[in-house]
Amino acid sequence: MSRDILLCTLLLILAPNVQATIHPQIPSLASFTESNAPGFLFSTSARIVVDSNHQESGAPGPSLLSYAETFRQDLIWLTGFTSVPEVTTGSDGAVSASPSIFLTLGASNHTYFNGVPTQEGYDFLINEKAYIIKGSGALGVWWGTRSLLQQLALNCAANGSCTIPAGSGSDAPGWEVRGFMLDAARHWFELPFLADLCIYASFFKIQSFHLHASDNIWDQNIISGPNWRDLYSAFRFQPAAGSPIAGIVELKNETWTKEGFAALQETCVAHGVTIVPEVDTPGHSLVFSKWKPQLMIANVPDQLNLSYPDTIPTIKAVWDEVSIGADEYETSLADVYISFVNEMSDYIAAKSGKSIRIWGTYEPSSSMSISKNITIQHWDFPGDSIPVELMQQGYRVINSEQTFLYLDGKTSDAGQFPVELDQTLMWSGAPGGGGWAPNIFTRDDPSNNTDPANPFLRGSIMALWNDWGNNATTPLEIYYQLARSLAPAPGQNLNRAVKPPHANNIIFDYPTVAEPTVTPFDSVGPPYTLSFTIQPSPNASGIILAGNDSILHVESLAFEDPSTGVHYPLASYPGLPVDKPTAVFWWMTDLDIWGEYMKSANMSFAAPSRFVAAGLRSVSLRVS
Repeated sequence: MSRDILLCTLLLILAPNVQATIHPQIPSLASFTESNAPGFLFSTSARIVVDSNHQESGAPGPSLLSYAETFRQDLIWLTGFTSVPEVTTGSDGAVSASPSIFLTLGASNHTYFNGVPTQEGYDFLINEKAYIIKGSGALGVWWGTRSLLQQLALNCAANGSCTIPAGSGSDAPGWEVRGFMLDAARHWFELPFLADLCIYASFFKIQSFHLHASDNIWDQNIISGPNWRDLYSAFRFQPAAGSPIAGIVELKNETWTKEGFAALQETCVAHGVTIVPEVDTPGHSLVFSKWKPQLMIANVPDQLNLSYPDTIPTIKAVWDEVSIGADEYETSLADVYISFVNEMSDYIAAKSGKSIRIWGTYEPSSSMSISKNITIQHWDFPGDSIPVELMQQGYRVINSEQTFLYLDGKTSDAGQFPVELDQTLMWSGAPGGGGWAPNIFTRDDPSNNTDPANPFLRGSIMALWNDWGNNATTPLEIYYQLARSLAPAPGQNLNRAVKPPHANNIIFDYPTVAEPTVTPFDSVGPPYTLSFTIQPSPNASGIILAGNDSILHVESLAFEDPSTGVHYPLASYPGLPVDKPTAVFWWMTDLDIWGEYMKSANMSFAAPSRFVAAGLRSVSLRVS
């Protein structure tokens, strides 16, 4: 479990070079030496054996045995084998009887790049009879199972059987923080979606899921005027009944219950991923001002007045239930801001034993400084304090530099951020090459970067913001923007991939639909072709097709995102003609960019495939 929460406050972390011919993986293995012996044949007869001497190692978090049980389910999902033997316990002698995956502890000398010992490392040995994973700790074994799964995903035949080359090697992450951030404050996401993101990230050995859980849409013309309450803002944690902060929740149907969020954390931790929740203060705090206007700076409703007597006690009340954040506050109030951050750091340490993070900001104070107990998550060079100088002063730093690591849901202001991470920039880098790594903060000045082994560099977190709110994207569009389908990760199906039950990749094909029909398919991800013929009565309303991720309405021929309730009518749509079929090609949405101009953007939806309304003809769904 992380020792941090974020005060403000999917990146693939590079490992050292692969040294042999084991099939490429993401991230790459630190070392592998292939032998000429026969490889390990994975088939339905392969067993998972947990060393009985270490089966409870890792508790009270996930134990080696519980990781093994999750691993078995992943194998079933990935290979399609339903007869994978149940996990057993035993000694290393048990692997000689039949092909076995043996999970144990005892690996030593694994460190991060800065030399600090880590429980995340592992050694592995592969021969004809056994694939042995020996971890520094239970978590190290878990990452070792991810490497095995990646090999299976890359190389198994359609029936799931494959041979993994014989040899030996070792692996360990370079940095302790390897994460991604999702802005879940300005876009609502349901907990099952977030759980699937954890599972997906775990497949690539990402260990930190930073959830930005309170914020507001920003429009200078509205926020500085009398209608500032009209701007969308949200606080995603549903307080307990009778809580002193219950009034902060404006959108109760867009909050996570305490029990639901705890279940999300359990799912993530079971896959090696720690959630770092964030509630944003004293900037980005419109949700607080709507609740208690007396807390805000006069005429600046998204900024809290830290000098008002009730402000800090109110924030502490929030801390008591979740965690909180600090970012982008008035520079003229630097001393007040520093005092607030340091007080909250002491408060959280006393309450929970955790340290905090803040987003990197520049606090021009000649008399005060941020506590060295606080980690600074850098995001803006050169607007922040310079990271290498912070580390020289003894601050721990996480790299989230926007030049490399920022995305915005679907679009950004004047193209500031790409739709997906710039692969050329990430892998080949600035003039001179070399690419990006967590120790790189700028493209142009090497003196502002640091050594990978810097003891104050904790790692990096990629950030995906949702500045344009719920109407800009669907959750699955956010997933595609984050992941771009790097590989089939077990345990989730965010791609909404289905196996076509008919020839020519046809999911279903109904000449006529006399009665409302329920199909076996909840949702079908792109690319697909969905066609139908409809002749509605005048002023018709109702649902044409529906699925877990999308609903298509007759009225305005609008797609609905069921998670947010947002409707996307077909642009310039005059209504369905009652005497002939209509061809529809794409949907668009209008984005208000900072209140300065409107931008049109394409919408994409998973096919609504669970329910088909009566009266449709020639209904066909085919995947490409």
